[in-house]
Amino acid sequence: MKKALIFGISGQDGAYLAKNLIDHGYEVAGTSRDAEMSPFANLDALGIRDSVTLHSANPADFRSVMQVMISTEPRCVFNLSGQSSVGLSFNQPIETMESVMTATLNILEAIRFLDSSIRFYNAGSSEAFGNTLSHAATEKTAFRPRSPYATAKAAAVWAVANYREAYGLFATSGILFNHESPLRPPRFVTRKIVKAAAAMARGEGPRTLVLGNLNIQRDWGWAPEYVEVIRRMVETDTPDDYVIATGHTHSLEDFVRLAFAAFGLDWREHVRIDENLYRPADIAYSAGDPARAETDLGWRARILMPEVVQLMADAERSGGQMRPQATGRGHT
Repeated sequence: MKKALIFGISGQDGAYLAKNLIDHGYEVAGTSRDAEMSPFANLDALGIRDSVTLHSANPADFRSVMQVMISTEPRCVFNLSGQSSVGLSFNQPIETMESVMTATLNILEAIRFLDSSIRFYNAGSSEAFGNTLSHAATEKTAFRPRSPYATAKAAAVWAVANYREAYGLFATSGILFNHESPLRPPRFVTRKIVKAAAAMARGEGPRTLVLGNLNIQRDWGWAPEYVEVIRRMVETDTPDDYVIATGHTHSLEDFVRLAFAAFGLDWREHVRIDENLYRPADIAYSAGDPARAETDLGWRARILMPEVVQLMADAERSGGQMRPQATGRGHT
């Protein structure tokens, strides 16, 4: 039995990755800061809570990392933990850096001390690239972070590369562009938009949604697809870093328009822009080139932004439950 340990199993990506690993024959353990108190709602939503072993661990504490790795004896470790809100990172820069960069360094050091044959995946972020200036970022594109969160993610990716080169560890980073699902917390703007549109269509709650800059452009994918390539990254022969994206970029206004249209609403009648919600430094345009992931790992995104919106809308209609399978209709 292949044994995997997921730091941050309670989040969107952690839950989907756990299910993917279980489906591929892995024995899965996962952590949260307090496993006895955490609701693990995402694991329940996917029906896998009883199929994973849960532990308490704080990745920013080296002793805590060592203890959980000794007790679980994993053959591969996935680091999906850390403060994940770009906006919140401006208010909590130190906590963000510790939960992302320090945590990554602790896991790398634990692997180096305990067993250098353990395979390690680190969750990078497209935010590290900053503005890609209308060009799709590749693995060779320089990092120009524009937030404390992006700065922490950039530093973590470089730490992984350094340990791979200096100590010969099987250490890899997935530099993931935006990827969404019904498991996103409502504080993320994509889920916030879909949830608000669904409520308005039911005649519930406020009739106006207040948002920030709708001109920003992002590459949005489907989270359950992205965890598939995460697994492949630790199963490949040679570790390296990969850009994971759909290769298609849309404005946030496009996302809002499609979300409201999915419920038969005109977004212009229900959305108000408040410049006070603009970030101190935001990314105007973000695009990724996933060509290398397709060449090396045989992975390509099938579900593009319009269907991502539709799948999230379908889930809101059914009380948060997803359709059994997405069709991958692609770009429209």
